[in-house]
Amino acid sequence: MEAINHYEGYVVPILNDNIDTDQIIPKNFLKRIEKTGFGEFLFDEWRYLDNRDENPDFILNNDTYKNATILLTGDNFGCGSSREHAVWALDDYGFRVIIAGGYSDIFYMNSINNGLLPIVLPKEEREKIAKVKASDTIKIELDNQLIKVGDESIHFDIDKKWRDKLISGLDEIDETMAYKDQILAYEKAHGI
Repeated sequence: MEAINHYEGYVVPILNDNIDTDQIIPKNFLKRIEKTGFGEFLFDEWRYLDNRDENPDFILNNDTYKNATILLTGDNFGCGSSREHAVWALDDYGFRVIIAGGYSDIFYMNSINNGLLPIVLPKEEREKIAKVKASDTIKIELDNQLIKVGDESIHFDIDKKWRDKLISGLDEIDETMAYKDQILAYEKAHGI
């Protein structure tokens, strides 16, 4: 997975609460196991009209937000059924950071495990970020647990283990392979 530490990007606000995984990517698009190719189906029922034309009223179809890589959203993001495809769709679309009031536990861990930074902020702090002009970027410093919005810095909490994992870019297999010598020694000692 791609490491993330200091990151700068444009923000798109989709401030709804309780955006569930079926809204992020409908179940009818989950018929494959590759992690790529899901971005075109992100928020499908909101992004497209019945005839598959872009919905001009949906914010991601607005040219102003086409380059956004930071999603600002409401409370309880990623609730609903447990589907890693939702994270894959966000990542494949180009998002690297999600800022929400909270997440479902499974969605949160799927994000961490796929290199997507899930930041939890209270509503007051998210409202400050929502005021950022679409043409302005914000900066994330994961190591310092800061979001820089203009001259203001907003602190966020993240477990040290998850912070270090995202900064290192090591997925679960990479983490296991760090113990390769010990694993091989154990197998040799136990005739495995």
